[in-house]
Amino acid sequence: MFFEEENYELDGHTVTLRAPKPEDAEILIEYLKTVCDETPFLSQYGDEVKLTVEDELKFIERRNESETGYLILVFEDGEFAGNMSFERVGTSRRAQHRASIGIAYFQKNTGHGLGKLTLKRLLKLIKDSGYEQAELTVLEGNERAKHLYESLGFKEIGRISKANKYDDGTFRDDILMVAEL
Repeated sequence: MFFEEENYELDGHTVTLRAPKPEDAEILIEYLKTVCDETPFLSQYGDEVKLTVEDELKFIERRNESETGYLILVFEDGEFAGNMSFERVGTSRRAQHRASIGIAYFQKNTGHGLGKLTLKRLLKLIKDSGYEQAELTVLEGNERAKHLYESLGFKEIGRISKANKYDDGTFRDDILMVAEL
């Protein structure tokens, strides 16, 4: 679905939410490479991001034309901060009430309420789109994100032990969380 631009105020900063445009393709690829290396809490390393601009253009088009979810870019004071998205889980009627969330920001844009502001907006969009349940995965050790999710009604429902293996041989669990809408 195509998301119409919205603006919010957050502690003297302007936060803009909007759908991605074709001219955002290169920025999105570089963003993904950067955020994956800024924190151990995402699902891959930056050097694993092998997307081409053509790949990203197709992805942007698919997401803007999707009838089951949104991809929303987030800007803080006009500077790209990250993105958030949701998509229906599966295609069966039995799963059509479930939406899966993805959200990531540059580290410099975390810790001051941006995540809470935008996730609240995303949860409203999910509910308004007819979904009854929002789902996400947070990596073990990401206590700040887990606390944010819990503050917005998410509950831990399980873990996938050793779901993430790092180059140094250590592991982290995936923590599965659900919010009833």
